[in-house]
Amino acid sequence: MWQALYDELAGEGFMVVAVAEDSRGAERARPWIEQSKSTYWSLIDTDHRVSDLYGMVNVPQAVWIDEAGRIVRPTEVAGSTDHFRGMDRSTFRYEPEKLAQRKASHDAYMNAVREWVRSGAHGYDAPTAAARQPRITTGMARAQALTRLAVWLAGAGRNDEAQRHFAEASRLHPESWTVWRQAADLDGNGKAVGPEFWARVDALGARQYYAPPDVPGYRPA
Repeated sequence: MWQALYDELAGEGFMVVAVAEDSRGAERARPWIEQSKSTYWSLIDTDHRVSDLYGMVNVPQAVWIDEAGRIVRPTEVAGSTDHFRGMDRSTFRYEPEKLAQRKASHDAYMNAVREWVRSGAHGYDAPTAAARQPRITTGMARAQALTRLAVWLAGAGRNDEAQRHFAEASRLHPESWTVWRQAADLDGNGKAVGPEFWARVDALGARQYYAPPDVPGYRPA
């Protein structure tokens, strides 16, 4: 979807910068990048510096930055919705109505990007953008440091120690799915996409997995 949007808007000064935040590095991320056949920039952030700096807690999330380097829309979900929580988990199929709502929300987000590129619509002024930027608390900063330590320990073959630090990082920053997902991935037992993932999603109850962005036509589940 991003390649199509980039192809459409590249002549209007638009650039997509995709960042794979994967501690295992280039070879782990390469198949996904090659499969997308993207011609926009695709970077690999093994230290998760992008999520640390911008307050990202999940994927996919995006930040809109204008030609002057100013953030005009801080970190927000990039067109995904919570409709996935209602799909059939054995077949990964959606009811037609839910699938249509999911697509409508995705299209609404992409249309908002188009309108921003072409007219500046949907961008926030500087005070509003600053107010909406996620704040990094002391607990979050400690969680970031512990996550980096855990990644190093995992790379050194000290997985039990790594998982203890990941667990403490998740306790300090429970909203971060990126910390939990990295721990699950490095643990090597499939938790990142298996029953443990769905149990964690279900534990949210009425809370959202993807907080909806403020764009016209977006329909959260």
